Amino acid sequence: MSGSVAHPRMGLDAVIHPPIRFSVIAILSRHRNFEFGKMCDAVGISAAVLSKHMTSLEVAGYIHVQKGYVGRRPRTWLSITAPGADAFERHTAALLAISRGPS
Repeated sequence: MSGSVAHPRMGLDAVIHPPIRFSVIAILSRHRNFEFGKMCDAVGISAAVLSKHMTSLEVAGYIHVQKGYVGRRPRTWLSITAPGADAFERHTAALLAISRGPS
């Protein structure tokens, strides 16, 4: 091992790294608000699985969850927070650096 430069993997975010969470945060990085049911469809997972991963992202402060109604039907909307957007940017930069390999 040479030098004191940290490997780019050190920039990976353990909260975002699981593929489902990465998929969710990637979608939210491009959309202001995204409805829960549409997110399930977009990521190809069940509501129970999304709920579990959504909780991890919310506890980390990476997403905001808003509950409300459309008519009489309950709805949940997800949005990315500023810390979540920053974490996603750092994470994707680390993935890119890893994929490019050493200079």
